[in-house]
Amino acid sequence: MNEIIKKNGVTYGIILGLFSVLFTTAIYVIDLKLFTSWWLGLVSFAIAITIGVVLVSKTKKQMGTMTFKEGFTVYFIAALIGTFVSTIYNYVLFNFIDTQAKETIKEITMKYTADMMQKFGTPAAAINDTMQKLAETDNYSLDNLLFGMAIVLVFQAIFGLILAAIFKSKSNQGL
Repeated sequence: MNEIIKKNGVTYGIILGLFSVLFTTAIYVIDLKLFTSWWLGLVSFAIAITIGVVLVSKTKKQMGTMTFKEGFTVYFIAALIGTFVSTIYNYVLFNFIDTQAKETIKEITMKYTADMMQKFGTPAAAINDTMQKLAETDNYSLDNLLFGMAIVLVFQAIFGLILAAIFKSKSNQGL
């Protein structure tokens, strides 16, 4: 593997992970209700995308030319490291440092979900069923965090494929 790809992937992966840790910590410190805020999710997503674009662009500049595979690889390395750091931090924070916060977030999420379902006219039986399932679910268990990490990585891979296609060097063959 190219050293530039390895170095940039690891460096930006750590940057993504640290961003996620700081973002989560800020929400945790400011107000746990912000964990259900859709607009904060969009802000976090936009910042992560921006970091990814900067990463692939910078890597292409450093290498001179970049294949599709190289663009995808550097992005995916960073995404994997960043997502792993974020997942480990969430696991430690909510299972060892402050287990009560996990329960508070669950209560906030249940109230938010019930309110949204009522606004959309969902039948009471369906709301009650959903509330029971939410009450039984530990979103910060290792299994659920790893499942969430896998889902995030699938979306990251899709975005990485798009970025790699945009930033790959144009081929002179066949044209």
